[in-house]
Amino acid sequence: MIQDLLQKYNVPVPRYTSYPPANYFTEAFANKEYESAIEASNTARPEHISFYVHIPFCIRKCAYCDFVSGPGTKAMQKEYEEALLAEIDAAEETAESEVISVFFGGGTPSAVDAGMLARVMEKLRSKYVFSEDAEITLEANPGTLDAEKLKCYRKSGFNRISIGCQSVHDEELKRLGRIHTFAEFQESFALARDAGFANINVDLMSGLPEQSEEKWEESLRTIAELSPEHISAYSLIVEPGTPFAEQKLDLPDEDTEREMYARTAEILAEYGFFQYEISNYAKPGFACRHNIGYWKRTDYLGFGPSAASLFGNRRWTNTADRSLYLKACGALEKIREDEEILSRQDAMEEFMFLGLRMTQGISTAEFEEKFGKEIHAVYGGVLKKYEAMHLLQEHSGRLALTRDGISVSNVILADFLL
Repeated sequence: MIQDLLQKYNVPVPRYTSYPPANYFTEAFANKEYESAIEASNTARPEHISFYVHIPFCIRKCAYCDFVSGPGTKAMQKEYEEALLAEIDAAEETAESEVISVFFGGGTPSAVDAGMLARVMEKLRSKYVFSEDAEITLEANPGTLDAEKLKCYRKSGFNRISIGCQSVHDEELKRLGRIHTFAEFQESFALARDAGFANINVDLMSGLPEQSEEKWEESLRTIAELSPEHISAYSLIVEPGTPFAEQKLDLPDEDTEREMYARTAEILAEYGFFQYEISNYAKPGFACRHNIGYWKRTDYLGFGPSAASLFGNRRWTNTADRSLYLKACGALEKIREDEEILSRQDAMEEFMFLGLRMTQGISTAEFEEKFGKEIHAVYGGVLKKYEAMHLLQEHSGRLALTRDGISVSNVILADFLL
């Protein structure tokens, strides 16, 4: 049952998001302060929509990466751009929905010509209505950024950049198959600041081969001292089909990983970051609006191979076959796969499964408003069971997993299947 649940809701979203997650909260922020910070960062309402744009090109695949990505020539990139623009042209009209976020992921979007990304943004703006303060994020890797590219990104409307650092230790970066050194990350970070990016996320990874608790703490503190607005701290997941899956890796044991997770929340709280989602930390006002939209089930359209979408009561995923995607030339019936019309029961399950990823949990009043039933009338037995075990708690109209509950979240979430 757990595997069925994970397979059903394991939709492609920004990088490295997966189960099992980082399992710790922080008490450095009072409940009221925490909730106000979340609400300030998340303005999603039913009339809002988000976009995910997949750029499947990179300089070289990392040893842990199982995303639809790989190197591509200029000709391949141009062909892909044409197919991507054709898909956007053919996609649903959303005249009544305001675009609140766009996320360019991959792959490495910063590895392609900046003009390509500018033209995609121009196409999106010509078709859809954007909020004045829409969050527009670009994923980037050190070694692929320069001042001219960053200037072009800013001119195209990108106001948030997510830089994949992963570690401050060059030996760990080499082991991961990264194309850059830590010094190159520092240079990229400084260039992004100089270009006017006032909202920067940095990705870090724990649980790496031969990684010690001390090295992880050094990575956290070194990045936190740079004062980015957001840090995503993910645990390495060894995915089938990746180079790492074929190697005998010296990975930290479970107890060490748990201690790394615990220290992550504690250390980042010292620098003013609050944990708003299982693996994400932000300065107040800078929680990633796009990611929160996924967990709160805001409508979103995904463009490009393997991109997922939720639109009204429909879910689908684009083909992961890049060749098929290119040949389709925007014909949606040839691109989209696994389309599903969500039932009320499906929507309830998603509301609980996805919403409980957030450390603030879910609103019982919102559940009743969406589904016309009081949450205890639907899930009373499950809620009572886990509250008695101190794995779930209800406070001020919200239900959230406790620290102990997060550590066994897969088992708990399986019980929310109706």
